[in-house]
Amino acid sequence: MELSTKTSRIEVVDALRGFAVMAILLVHNLEHFIFPVYPESSPEWLTILDNGVLNVIFSLFAGKSYAIFALLFGFTFYIQSHNQLLKGKDFGYRFLWRMILLVGFATLNAAFFPAGDVLLLFAVVSLILFIVRKWSDKAILITSIIFLLQPIEWYHYVMSLFNPGYTLPDLNVGAMYDEVAAYTKGGNFWEFLTGNVTLGQKASLFWAIGAGRFLQTAGLFLFGLYIGRKQLFVTTESHLKFWIKALIIAAICFAPLYSLKEQIMQSDSSLIKQTVGTALDMWQKFAFTIVLVSSFILLYQKERFKKAVSNLRFYGKMSLTNYISQSILGAIIYFPFGFYLAPYCGYTLSLIIGIVLLLLQVQFCKWWLTRHKQGPLETIWHKWTWLGTKK
Repeated sequence: MELSTKTSRIEVVDALRGFAVMAILLVHNLEHFIFPVYPESSPEWLTILDNGVLNVIFSLFAGKSYAIFALLFGFTFYIQSHNQLLKGKDFGYRFLWRMILLVGFATLNAAFFPAGDVLLLFAVVSLILFIVRKWSDKAILITSIIFLLQPIEWYHYVMSLFNPGYTLPDLNVGAMYDEVAAYTKGGNFWEFLTGNVTLGQKASLFWAIGAGRFLQTAGLFLFGLYIGRKQLFVTTESHLKFWIKALIIAAICFAPLYSLKEQIMQSDSSLIKQTVGTALDMWQKFAFTIVLVSSFILLYQKERFKKAVSNLRFYGKMSLTNYISQSILGAIIYFPFGFYLAPYCGYTLSLIIGIVLLLLQVQFCKWWLTRHKQGPLETIWHKWTWLGTKK
């Protein structure tokens, strides 16, 4: 019984991770991998279709796919640390070494992704997992909630109430991204690479500060760790009831949070939009993320749905390989040093390209995993993680 439970849990996690990476791929294709160059004019029917595609994909996945990825990052930390704990070992310091390796993968990905890479953010924020690894479940859950409440944004807002002249720190993100856009359009490949791994990464981290991503990522990591400790991905009657309750509560919360966020974003005060607006935006995205996760888990109990998304399991097992290869392929397709298709691809055509890339990546995953236990980058990460030890 234990064996079947474990297998079921691993399957749904792999499929969910594959779903998140798929969503990231589709969003990034619509964004031309953060290279906002599009056709100057299109037929009216195509413009309408493009706007519909943009609204649907961004409403479903933007800000949520990364959140699922972060949630599962915390869960994976639980699996790895728990496995070592069973052997009487502390995974903490080995995990820090693993995160140093992740910085290397983040640099590889960022070289082809001009907006900087979320893996670097994960590597930086992951320190919180090392710190709390021996804390109680209750302490981890409370800390997760505190992070997700976005206390820094509320601090800035409260300070502005007492001091009308209060301003937010200027991190100069806009100017940095203007410079990134300039060398990207220039088409010089080496300038593109070096700029991305330096200025692009800096701009990404500074943007994450202003967008509330640091605290949200930390909160999601801890929530994923909590889910792991409570074994909520294991299919039992009580756990399925938990996900049903989570779905209902998150669905009820989403609409008012989204409405409040939209109202705040119409404010004349940029400070209110950047503080209260940011917090509410994070909350409504978190609520929708829980809707997606809980819906996926509950639907996965149905054989028809499980069969329909079965390829996502292969895709999720090679998430690091797929995530980084997406950026490389996207840069070649859309950027000036490559095929430079960005000026010819509206949102609809970009979505079609994303779907084609997804299908190609899935086929590669299925072929590779019939011959190897892990993806190519996953294998390197695993071997280097345990370098110098007998695992």
